[in-house]
Amino acid sequence: METEQELLDAIRGGEREAKRRLYERYKGLAIAIAQRYVADYEDVRDVVQDAFVKILTSLDGFRFQGEGTLKAWVSSIVVHEAINHVRSHERMRLTDRLPDEPDDEEEPDVGRVPQAVLNRLVSQLPPGYRMVLNLYVFEQLSHKEIARLLGITPGTSASQYARAKQELAKHINNYLKNNKL
Repeated sequence: METEQELLDAIRGGEREAKRRLYERYKGLAIAIAQRYVADYEDVRDVVQDAFVKILTSLDGFRFQGEGTLKAWVSSIVVHEAINHVRSHERMRLTDRLPDEPDDEEEPDVGRVPQAVLNRLVSQLPPGYRMVLNLYVFEQLSHKEIARLLGITPGTSASQYARAKQELAKHINNYLKNNKL
């Protein structure tokens, strides 16, 4: 398999087929990332398409700094495109209040939930919860970084994350109870 540097050199050298190889190499990753943020599959496809347009038109400005940096850059662009899509297409309610009631739900055994089901349960969270959960868990951003990215306060980010965890735990526990797992 060609390295990221070899792939970039081929693209920058004018090899048309290299752009297709870039797309094929990272489209699965892009779809998986977009699905974490965007609930509707048709919208996921739009986000991925928009992300690859941006990727392919911005390659000249990308600075390669070692193997893995191209993948990270592609991932970052997909995340930003997904966030922009959610902002413009889904109604988000963001609050900086922590949940009023204590979390009485038993901590769910997430390991017993198939990945596809877990992805579906996350996609059912309200957009603000889903976005902050994904940014915190998968992108490993701090609440301060999330706040800066979304234009909210760190307290709002922390609150959204707490509410997302609480709601997701309820969904997971219901799934486990209903499926006797």
